[in-house]
Amino acid sequence: MLEEKDEKLHSDVGEKETPETIEENLTSEKTSGESEKKKPAKKAVTKTSATKTKKQATSKTEVEVTKEKSTTAKSKKKTSSEAEDESPMEKAGEPVAAAGKEKTEKEDGSGKEEDVLDEIDDTNAEDAEDDDNHRRHHIPMQDYHAMSMENLVGELQRLIRTEKVQAIKNHVDAIKSEFDMKFQDFIEEKKEEFVSHGGNEADFKYNSVAKRQFNEVYSDYREKRNAYYRNLEQTLKTNLEKRLQIIEELKSLVNVEEDINTTYKNFKDLQEQWRNAGAVPRSNYNDVWRTYHHHVEIFYDFLHLNRELRDLDFKYNLEEKEKLVQRAEALADEPDLNKAFRELQTLHKIWKEDIGPVDKEHRDAIWERFSNATKAMHQRRQEHFKELEKEFEVNLLKKNEIIASIASLGEHVASDHKSLQKQIREMEALRTAFFSAGKVPQKDNEATWSRFKEAVRAFNRKKNEYYKNLKKEQQVNLDKKRELVKVAESLKDSDDWETVTSQMKKIQQDWKKIGHVPRKYSDKLWKEFKTACNHYFDRMHASKNKASGEEAENLEKKKACLDKLQAFSPGKSREEDLTSIKALIAEWRVIGRVPFNKKSINGKFNTVVDGVLKKLGIDPKEAELMKYGNKLKELASTYDDYALRKERTFIKRKIDEGKSEINQLENNLQFFSNASEDNPLVREVVEKINRQKESLKTWKAKLKKINILQHSLSKEEEEEASLEGEAEEGKEEA
Repeated sequence: MLEEKDEKLHSDVGEKETPETIEENLTSEKTSGESEKKKPAKKAVTKTSATKTKKQATSKTEVEVTKEKSTTAKSKKKTSSEAEDESPMEKAGEPVAAAGKEKTEKEDGSGKEEDVLDEIDDTNAEDAEDDDNHRRHHIPMQDYHAMSMENLVGELQRLIRTEKVQAIKNHVDAIKSEFDMKFQDFIEEKKEEFVSHGGNEADFKYNSVAKRQFNEVYSDYREKRNAYYRNLEQTLKTNLEKRLQIIEELKSLVNVEEDINTTYKNFKDLQEQWRNAGAVPRSNYNDVWRTYHHHVEIFYDFLHLNRELRDLDFKYNLEEKEKLVQRAEALADEPDLNKAFRELQTLHKIWKEDIGPVDKEHRDAIWERFSNATKAMHQRRQEHFKELEKEFEVNLLKKNEIIASIASLGEHVASDHKSLQKQIREMEALRTAFFSAGKVPQKDNEATWSRFKEAVRAFNRKKNEYYKNLKKEQQVNLDKKRELVKVAESLKDSDDWETVTSQMKKIQQDWKKIGHVPRKYSDKLWKEFKTACNHYFDRMHASKNKASGEEAENLEKKKACLDKLQAFSPGKSREEDLTSIKALIAEWRVIGRVPFNKKSINGKFNTVVDGVLKKLGIDPKEAELMKYGNKLKELASTYDDYALRKERTFIKRKIDEGKSEINQLENNLQFFSNASEDNPLVREVVEKINRQKESLKTWKAKLKKINILQHSLSKEEEEEASLEGEAEEGKEEA
């Protein structure tokens, strides 16, 4: 009977005859089986025809065994016995590498369990190449789509610095894909902008710091990863040779004539060597383990002659599998789903690699419990993924709304610089919102990104077209202003005051009517024009002052006024003192011009006024406005309209800056909404806000003064022009 069983094992080795099924065959032999069990172990290993047959079975190489098992697996369903001995990992079916093959359905017809087991089996096969893998932690996959190119570079640097290079491939691939997509979009945008400003597409070049940094970091990653796998390849090869040698030694155990206890001890030593033999290539992982389990089963078949030792092993294996099942069932309460699933992978790996078979009566029950725990985990993950899909659908709606808003901007692009700048800021805010909206369903990702890019490009094309036309207009304005500079230069040294003065005033008015010029020429051109005009009018005023002597008299009057101010001594009444100072300032203002080379007396007067007001304890704001009024009077007396406009622009900018600073400080204050008002940081922010508000009031008061002055000057010009017109009419009537 034993010979017949051994012949069956030899012929059907690919069908994975397990120790339990062998035992079942043996127990059916009521007489011979029992008598063999009672024989001494020493005699059981005598070279009989049965042993010879067994030797033939075990003489198959591991490659032959694997080949037979692989072929048979395609043509038959695995029974619960086979599933028990192969471990749940092999029961799961073909790994991902063989995804093209049809998966074997389980006896219960459920594909859900097979899905999760396939995933676990495939992961464990991959992990077989890395002995340190069980010590890895879960590395979260960030929302790389929401990151800028600079942030993607930073994240890649962080991963390489803090994680194992073999553990971050998926993360690096996702980062690289996102970076390449963003960089390509960025370059296309810059190229469109370059061409829209008159550049030749063939001449376009752009040096991106972010791209250069990314290439350097990615190259570093590639070098480290290649070095790791070069070293790993040799290690895996050596470990594979060790395991194949252990299998050969395991095969030889059934052919030795020695005490069964010694043989069993050698078997346990080989199992310990196997556990410590190290990682093997993933392509050999399942074949090596199947071959190993096959010869372990043969050994247990051989060991049936000493049931006591085998039953001890079965009992130990059952206890260990009970522990695994309990741990798997406890994972249902683990809140961290990623951690729980990784733990389940480890349990499956232990089930397959570290624990042998159990007795037939417990086989199906223990597997059923382990399988149910796995199904429960699979169900949790599926529910988690469904929730994620719902979130992704919400994100998709948000992104579609943002794309619609961008498209609307592109359909209504402003036709003036100020409004267009506002739209550009809106566009940047929408872009930021898009990248912050989160992931969308994978099936919609590419289409959503394409629609977003097209909407942005449509806006940018119209924006660039506007500025292209604006640039042309500014070039025309530049040519016009250059002509006016030439006219001013040609007239600045003329002594024909009566004729040239009107011409100079006219070209000044023409200058105001011409629009903006390119910024890089603006200041230089204005300086040339202003210098020529001032040169002419200074000469004209100097000539008139020299003839009349008025400016010389004004100088003496201002000196006398300055002496009074310097001699001023505060009295008992602050109001009387302030009235006296204001009277001196008013006296100073009505005096009029002084010789051009003596204009420094005006600055000296202002300095003395500052000192006196400080002595009187005048409110700084009030003093500032008094001085500013004096400054405006001086500007008005020079008839320098550009200087007044420039001063007004300066004040408006200071007002805008003040408002912006106050808004920023008030936003910062919201971070301390739960803090006490006595908190030093809160007090500091409040004090800054109050100072900024006081400063803003002063600037607004200055703006009001200059607006009043400009309005007054414009009215005077109109009245003067009206009087000149009436005088001309009178001459004609005469």
